[in-house]
Amino acid sequence: MPPHLLLAIAAILPFLGSVVAICLPGHARNAAAIVAGVVMVTCLACIGLLYPAIAGPDPVIWAVDWLPTLGVRLVLRLDGLSWLFAVLVLGIGALVVLYARYYMAEADPVPRLFSYFLAFVGAMLGIVLSGNLIQLFVFWELTSIVSFLLIGYWSDNASARDGARMALTITAAGGLCLFVGLVLIGQIVGSYDLSAVLASGDAIRNNPLYVPALVLVLAGALTKSAQFPFHIWLPRAMAAPTPISAYLHSATMVKAGIFLMIRFWPVLANTEAWYWIVGTAGMITMLVGAWSAIFQHDLKGLLAYSTISHLGLITLLLGLDSPLAVVAAIFHTVNHATFKASLFMAVGIIDHETGTRDMRRLSGLWRAMPYTATLAMVAAAAMAGVPLLNGFLSKEMFLAEAVDNADGHLLNLALPVLATLASAFTMLYSVRFIRQAFFGPAPHDLPHAPHEPVRWMRIPIELLVLVCVAIGLVPNLTIGPLLAGAVRAVLGERTPDYDLAIWHGFNAPLALSMVALLGGIALYVAFGRRINTNPRGGPWLMDRIDGGWLFERTMTGLVNGARRLEAGLGAERLQAQLRILFLTVLLAALVTGAARGLDLFAPGKTTEFDPAFALMWLVGAACAIGAAERAKYHRLSAAIFVGGAGLVSSLTFLWLSAPDLAVTQILVEIVTTVLLLLGLRWLPKRDAAIPAPAWEKTRSRRRRMIDLGIAAFAGLGLAGLAYAVMTRPAVDGIARWFIEEAYPQAGGRNVVNVLLVDFRAFDTLGEICVLGIVGLTVFALLRRFRPASDSLGPPKQQVNHDAYDDAREGRELGDTTADALLVPRVVMTWLFPFIVLLALHLFLRGHDLPGGGFAAGIALTIAFMLQYMAQGAQWVEERLRIQPISWIGIGLLVSVSVGAGSWLFGRPFLTAYFAYWKPPLLGKVPMASALLFDLGIMVLVVGASALMLVALAHQSLRRTRPAEAGVERVVEKEPA
Repeated sequence: MPPHLLLAIAAILPFLGSVVAICLPGHARNAAAIVAGVVMVTCLACIGLLYPAIAGPDPVIWAVDWLPTLGVRLVLRLDGLSWLFAVLVLGIGALVVLYARYYMAEADPVPRLFSYFLAFVGAMLGIVLSGNLIQLFVFWELTSIVSFLLIGYWSDNASARDGARMALTITAAGGLCLFVGLVLIGQIVGSYDLSAVLASGDAIRNNPLYVPALVLVLAGALTKSAQFPFHIWLPRAMAAPTPISAYLHSATMVKAGIFLMIRFWPVLANTEAWYWIVGTAGMITMLVGAWSAIFQHDLKGLLAYSTISHLGLITLLLGLDSPLAVVAAIFHTVNHATFKASLFMAVGIIDHETGTRDMRRLSGLWRAMPYTATLAMVAAAAMAGVPLLNGFLSKEMFLAEAVDNADGHLLNLALPVLATLASAFTMLYSVRFIRQAFFGPAPHDLPHAPHEPVRWMRIPIELLVLVCVAIGLVPNLTIGPLLAGAVRAVLGERTPDYDLAIWHGFNAPLALSMVALLGGIALYVAFGRRINTNPRGGPWLMDRIDGGWLFERTMTGLVNGARRLEAGLGAERLQAQLRILFLTVLLAALVTGAARGLDLFAPGKTTEFDPAFALMWLVGAACAIGAAERAKYHRLSAAIFVGGAGLVSSLTFLWLSAPDLAVTQILVEIVTTVLLLLGLRWLPKRDAAIPAPAWEKTRSRRRRMIDLGIAAFAGLGLAGLAYAVMTRPAVDGIARWFIEEAYPQAGGRNVVNVLLVDFRAFDTLGEICVLGIVGLTVFALLRRFRPASDSLGPPKQQVNHDAYDDAREGRELGDTTADALLVPRVVMTWLFPFIVLLALHLFLRGHDLPGGGFAAGIALTIAFMLQYMAQGAQWVEERLRIQPISWIGIGLLVSVSVGAGSWLFGRPFLTAYFAYWKPPLLGKVPMASALLFDLGIMVLVVGASALMLVALAHQSLRRTRPAEAGVERVVEKEPA
């Protein structure tokens, strides 16, 4: 199989698996686990098969044009570094899937968890495999969004909601900074291609924009990797299920920031700014995290702060501007992923089988859980840097770099001491973890009697601990080749000589390591009792600093500031907002006109006066004035006047030879007028006879006169602008090109439709997405809408009908209403198939003649609308299963799939293709792929429009009933 195909499968399959998992029933735990497991193993196999391809000097690259005019491509790029991180993401992910299958309860919606999990896997792979800066940012922010869903998975838990919100806020804000930094780098290099950027280190460092770009990129990396002062989100993220914590905080989310710093080390490092920002952040984070971990009583809290400390260690190594430090950073990234994932899983087993993670209640678990205890102790020893385990080797490399760089800067001089101190702290909290959880008297008063978990739940920990031991014993045979490939991908010709041997003789790093190990044990012996009885569970000297409180105060300050700004500049009434908007536009127009000396009424070419056209526009103007005058107390007549003005606009388009616009305008006018009338039915009634104080009348009159002046000024301004445009010579722009190329390049003679579904299809895709969002928003708002009490009764016409029936013998209530508009109702009912046929006609002819998917969708909506008007919501929904939300989803899926289908042929997204089909008897039939894109537009338009129609029509299903307190309540009768 070609390498680029394997790469594409590994990148796309997790997202497909996510869609499959979310479609499973909520109780399908086994099926969801199988789907997730198959996806992970398949992707891991694809990445594994690519190892020989990345052994050479060149990476594996698969590129597809995305925005070719801007030089932006979708690029998958696999080299030694991205291969190593992809294996971590997929390998540990596969183990987490197996672990989660037995950890999660049957009552939990496990398919949803695995759906989010697979989407996160796809986003992480997108980061490590991205060969384009813009693409990297998209996946970067996607990890923040999906991690929000994962951390807040147990949404009924307030801690989970708060932790998810904090993580999203901090990491997404850092992501926006990263985006600006990547754009600056792209502007410096002249390309957003990662390979071009990595080859432009000197150009980037010597550019005046280097420091702003560096600060912005590091803001994204440091927030994602939980570096000081942004580390506060990670401990709160422990509210996620333990399998998610094991994955996010060992191999994925927090490692995204580490990956970014490693990836850009060749082009951004080796400067004073890099050294002080990265080195200082790493040093502070390492010490703060280790110090805080010592005092945690919650096992997951201890591991969370331990993760912060180790991430700080890796960041500090990257800040030292030493190639050997980069080797140590990559090595420790792998080691940390293995022992930390196994520790999180072990803690999850303890919590799962005992019902608590509080070390003050746990002790002596060795007796009841010997296998789990042994695995956890080995992993904790690897975390502490005990010899013959993988953590010892990377810690030795870290201490060696601390000693070798102990000169020059003040930070360098303090490195050996601070590194040894942090290592001693690590030993201290590792000893405390082992001592408190597994030794001492037998536990009592636990929620559950402790016991070993099921065999399959322990297998992932066993495999990870085996990796820790194997790397610690034979590093050159296990991690050596993989580490060499990753280092070579980062450093290239600057790759230093290094040795992963266990024994380097008695030297300074070994002495410091022994001091740290013995010092950590001594500190626990001396202060262990006081630490274990610390009531707060927080670190000494830092117990007054609460990151969560600081975050909430900051968010509260921002919200209050925004509210004050809104109160000062905003307005509740729509008229006031329109006045501000109009004055802003007017000011901009006046400034532009004064600066450029625009003359709207300069002599130009005019056409002959046409009385019929002028009369038509006089009618339209009269309708507009009538709508404004009648709008306050006579809404029905105002809506009719507005429809008349819209009809004049449609006729104007037809008059000026724009049939496409005319068809679309008249169809949209019909739909919006009916929807407006349906909406007006439920608004509070307004009556001019209601007395109002004199000052209120004066203020209302003054406000209306101001609105009249603004409307007149805006109308005259637009009229003048239109006059100036139409009386000047036409600009020779891009219109001619569209006319000439519509048929040769897109196979269509209707230039307007070709423009929408081919030349500017990406714009159209964005517009239909907005339309779908609008439809869903209107539906959501109307579901919570409760009509005014004076609108709930029967309409006045129905009251009169009932009064007529009641006054005459032989008639029952409702007879007159049933007979009213009988002929129009029959006509509207029988029009349904004919309008459907018209919609099909408009759709099929749209590529060559006026019509298209949008017009066809609106026409089909009119067919449904007439049925609702003629027979009512219940009658229609008993006979037609209209599912507008499904229509929206299917339409968007069809349009996106058609656009993505062009990738299969090596073409940019949404590239259209046309050819002639020659069936028997019919002759030559033109066929264009844009027709399928137009089909998606039609389906989505029907869904969005029908959804708004259904939401309004269901207001008629609401009825009133007296509540117990005698207050009238509004309830909704469920539709059939």
